[in-house]
Amino acid sequence: MQNDASHTPKHDHDHDHDHDHDHDHDHDHDHDHDHDHDKQNAATDTSGYQRTLLISFVIITGYMLVEAVGGWLTGSLALLSDAGHMLSDAAALGATLLAFKIGEKAANQHKTYGYKRFEILVALGNGATLIAIALMIFYEAVQRFSTPPEIATTGMLIIASIGLLVNIVVAWFMHRGSHGHDHGDEGGSETNLNMQSAYLHVLSDLLGSVAAIIAALLMMGFGWLWADALASVIVAVLILFSGWRVVRDSVHILMEGTPKGISLADVQTRLLEHPQVQAVHDLHVWSITSGLHALSCHVLVHDDMRISESSTLIDALTHRLQAIGIHHATIQVEGAAHPHTLTHSDELVCDINAGHSVDAHSGHNH
Repeated sequence: MQNDASHTPKHDHDHDHDHDHDHDHDHDHDHDHDHDHDKQNAATDTSGYQRTLLISFVIITGYMLVEAVGGWLTGSLALLSDAGHMLSDAAALGATLLAFKIGEKAANQHKTYGYKRFEILVALGNGATLIAIALMIFYEAVQRFSTPPEIATTGMLIIASIGLLVNIVVAWFMHRGSHGHDHGDEGGSETNLNMQSAYLHVLSDLLGSVAAIIAALLMMGFGWLWADALASVIVAVLILFSGWRVVRDSVHILMEGTPKGISLADVQTRLLEHPQVQAVHDLHVWSITSGLHALSCHVLVHDDMRISESSTLIDALTHRLQAIGIHHATIQVEGAAHPHTLTHSDELVCDINAGHSVDAHSGHNH
């Protein structure tokens, strides 16, 4: 991504000031370069996630078959719904692993950001699947409240207990793998949304096993046959909540909303702290995928800034932004007499709908 510097040179600034500024910037650049490079690699490297997903996929798929057979033999809706959820877990883990693989494809002239956004599409699909599963469990549970069937509670308890252990192992493994792969920065540690959606599948499955165990104990101890359906409803509520969160966050990224944990006001303040920046407008911050944020903006400077000075300024501002987790920045430098500046308002966020006027936004890039 290129940085665009527009300017109108008139005369030179004070050379001593330039020398001091360049010296300070070079020092900061040497100090921050390796750290910023590591952070950008951390945002795109998914090898740790892929290894975690593959192992979790094998474990979940194996026990899903056991739980499905057990639920059918015992007649437990709690086990059958949990097995159905484990099937969606396996599908979610497989789709998530595929998304990371596809996301590694290089950018080209048709996909200038590469295929990273595909990870968000899969996360959206995972979230929608969670919601669909929850609604199906609700429907079946309502039927069972009125006519609860006979359930082999002992077999249900054994299978649900084993399922709980399996889910604990997988959830711990995924949490450890995700946490070990995460690299935080000043902008805050951010979990990969695609990985989070797969983890929520497994976590809600774990809660399903807990609910099935409690239901089995209640039926064995008190003869409450409706406990099986009630446990299913509780699990469905938890699944619905998890699915809604993933769908909401996925849609926010697809709509190019401001990334969670980043404030436009804070970004503006960070840019205005540089002594050569007088104002900031047309500021846009969005996520290409989880943890990989981009920015474009216009900064107002003195009209007499030279090309070399504007290049140094852009480099300095880019490093300031990397410190808060923004890895791709397109910064347009404008003087007070620049035609774009004269037609723009002082609003931080640009009204794109007003961009239909050729005079107002001629040559204006977002």
